[in-house]
Amino acid sequence: MSEIKAIITGEKESFLVRVMLKKIREAGTECSFVPWNVDDINAHWEGTTLVILYMDGRPSDKVIHFLKDKMADGGSVLIPIGEKNDVNYICDNMPKDIIYRTFVRPVDNDQLAAVVSEIMGKASSGEFKKSILIVDDDPSYLGLVRDWLKTDYKVSMANSGLQAIKWLGKNKADLILLDHEMPVTSGPQVLEMLRNDEETRSIPVMFLTGKSDKKSVMQVVSLKPEGYFLKTIEKEELLQKLAEYFALNR
Repeated sequence: MSEIKAIITGEKESFLVRVMLKKIREAGTECSFVPWNVDDINAHWEGTTLVILYMDGRPSDKVIHFLKDKMADGGSVLIPIGEKNDVNYICDNMPKDIIYRTFVRPVDNDQLAAVVSEIMGKASSGEFKKSILIVDDDPSYLGLVRDWLKTDYKVSMANSGLQAIKWLGKNKADLILLDHEMPVTSGPQVLEMLRNDEETRSIPVMFLTGKSDKKSVMQVVSLKPEGYFLKTIEKEELLQKLAEYFALNR
């Protein structure tokens, strides 16, 4: 994964934008200007944690939809800057969890640079990544899957169903990867407890199973999880399927 960075996107790199860039860079954040068209933003996207949308007017609907789709995958946030009506328009057309802060011109560049540094600190700790809880009684498999996912997701682990329930009492997860075959409290029992609790019933669950025969798979599917993975799955396939899941369930 590349170094996290910020981009300022707008119609042109004006004097005010250059001053803003200077302040942000002096505060220690890699930041560059990118014209607000889809091809340019996409070409500079890798590693982008923060998009600063600097408006002397409004970007096209095509750009707004592109940013909305790109940022909905998680891992990046938006700061709209402009006249009040333009900022409000962006806020009305973007998911609320994408917008970190808004600024109405004129902008206090020192304040903006401080907010950017705050965002970068949170990004470094994984705060903006999707959170996945892996539940499995096999410590070797837990560690393996964690290593596979830790670059793209905020990963937590539990080695039993009861430990997972306890963890969820204090923390939130966007997805649970749950071992189907566990001693003491099995995966199906854990799923039942999750679905019977108001606080956890809406958390999506995908089973991990070591059994690939038709009968075992049908038993897993009958519990109506959001999905299941065989434990023989390879890293790249798992990452692809998780990315597809989050893209379809924004």
